Amino acid sequence: MKFLPILILLSSGLTGCNIYSNYSRPEGLPSESLYNDSTMMNADSLSSLGSIPWHDLFTDPCLQSLIEEGLSSNTDLQIAMLRIDEAKAGLTAAKLAYLPSLTFSPNGAITSVDGNKSSKTYELPLSLSWEIDLFGKLRNAQKEQQMLLLRQQAYAQLVQSELIASIANSYYSLLMLDSQIEISNQAIEVWREQVRTMELQLKVGELRENALSQAKANLEGLRATHNTLIRQQRETENSICTLLGVTHRSIDRSNLDAQNIPSDITVGIPLILLSRRPDVVHAEMDLAAAYYSTNQSRTAFYPSLTIGGSAGWTNSLGQAISNPGGWILSALGSLTQPIFQRGKLISNLRISKDEEQIALLNYKQSLLNAGQEVNDALFSIESYGDNYAFHSSQCEALEKTVKSNEILFRTSNATYLELLASRQDLLNSRLNLVSDKVNQLQSVVTLYKALGGGADI
Repeated sequence: MKFLPILILLSSGLTGCNIYSNYSRPEGLPSESLYNDSTMMNADSLSSLGSIPWHDLFTDPCLQSLIEEGLSSNTDLQIAMLRIDEAKAGLTAAKLAYLPSLTFSPNGAITSVDGNKSSKTYELPLSLSWEIDLFGKLRNAQKEQQMLLLRQQAYAQLVQSELIASIANSYYSLLMLDSQIEISNQAIEVWREQVRTMELQLKVGELRENALSQAKANLEGLRATHNTLIRQQRETENSICTLLGVTHRSIDRSNLDAQNIPSDITVGIPLILLSRRPDVVHAEMDLAAAYYSTNQSRTAFYPSLTIGGSAGWTNSLGQAISNPGGWILSALGSLTQPIFQRGKLISNLRISKDEEQIALLNYKQSLLNAGQEVNDALFSIESYGDNYAFHSSQCEALEKTVKSNEILFRTSNATYLELLASRQDLLNSRLNLVSDKVNQLQSVVTLYKALGGGADI
């Protein structure tokens, strides 16, 4: 007991060594300067696109059905949920480490010397061992397991958020291909009719052979493009089925015109980003776990106190009476102070500190990545919106040009090359118009994911 005052003095001075202190978020992080100025940003508002439930953002019933199926069947998400269960088991074990351990180990023996009558002995011991957490070893182990559980939960949220975004982006890509295939079909029919008309003109001598050959070549090029679009359509359906965790099937869907882009988009303030983005939370939980791991490495330098004892019944008390029975009681207290461990403890502490610094740098980088993703997505939404307006005006002008060139061509006041060029420009503009809308929709999905949307489990 003479060591007890020394232990009390040691334990009272450990707070300054962070052994008993809780993790706190480091200062000086770039959390208040993540976003660039943007017309879509409302810095005074606590509302955020990322806080909207996914079924309120994605209102297409077909898309909602696909997301619900993916959330219930995706294998990556199921694995992530099992990892959470593993982390919960680890936390339960860390909490129970405060309690004493009990073991029951009965044993017996039969002994015979020189063929004499054998003697039978047995013991029925119950042993107890209890480690007293004087220096925070068990406490820091429990805290580390808590952070690991939170990290696994954040990882599952990250998987879910990315799954929702992937399904939505693939769905929009599929709608884009549908629209492009429809435009391609219309263009092919126009060119077929044009080729038939030109063949008649060639027979009556109103057209040269090279113009007809050029028209046929363009028609074959459109057919090849159409075939490529069909292949991409099938591949996109396959990718959606993989996300859903099912074999290939036809994907039920609406059309691109039914998709709406939110008119009012706010990103909130950077603090909201810290609390919602699962990858940022995951990185911070890594840092917190590393912090408590460093504390555990520090506690290894201090003594450990273990109280043990055993109680049992035996018939081997060493007395002359045959097969006597009686109780055996014992108690033990041990104090272990590391003195020389061949540099192992110092090395472990150094490694833990380095891992903590690595986790801190990863956390800072996750914040920078978050800011970049939000800024890029905001600019993309604005840029593709402008492009959509430009291409809409272009399509209107080109439609008038094509109609004029068709009239002029039939009256021999315009060349075939002029008509060909205007039709090709109109086709490209229509395809660009479809791409602009899908790119803007996918940019909204990217922004939604960048703000932690869809992470609520």
